[in-house]
Amino acid sequence: MQPAEGTVEGYLSSLPDDRHAAISAVRDVVNANLPEGYEEGAQFGMIGWFVPHRLYPAGYHTDPKQPLPYAALASQKRHMSLYLMGLYCGTVEEPGGETADARWFRDAWVATGKRLDMGKSCVRFRRLGDVPLEVVAEAIRRFPVATYIELYEQTRPQRG
Repeated sequence: MQPAEGTVEGYLSSLPDDRHAAISAVRDVVNANLPEGYEEGAQFGMIGWFVPHRLYPAGYHTDPKQPLPYAALASQKRHMSLYLMGLYCGTVEEPGGETADARWFRDAWVATGKRLDMGKSCVRFRRLGDVPLEVVAEAIRRFPVATYIELYEQTRPQRG
C-alpha cells in the first residue's frame, strides 16, 4: 500500500481496521524507543524512520536524495512487515551468515515462544499477537544514530 498523500497519517487511514490497529501498535513501540536524531515519515511507500540529511548528508547510497533508512513498517498483501536495517549492518562472521545483532534478534524473538518469519531484510507477521513488542523495542534502542551511521559506513562498498 502506498501512503495516501505521502504521509504517515494517510498511510494509516488507508488500512483496514485490523491492520490499522496492529501497525499502529508496532509504530507506537518504535516511536517510544527510537533513539534521538531519527525522524519518522513516509518513505518508500511505507512508514519509515530514517537519519535525516542534516545528520547524514550523504543520504541512502542507492538514492542520495533519500535520507538514510533505519526502520520501516508496512502492510502488504498477505502480511505486515517490519524492516530493521540496523540488524543487517555490521560484520558477518561467515559468508551468507548473520550479523551479531541479527543473531541476537533471532534468539531473543524465539526465546519468547513466538514464531519468527524473518527474511534478509524484514520480519513478517500476520497479527499483532505474533510480535514480541519488548524485543522490537530493544532492537530499536540498540542503534543510536552515530552507531548506525558507523555500521552503515563500514558495510558500504568503498568508492574509489
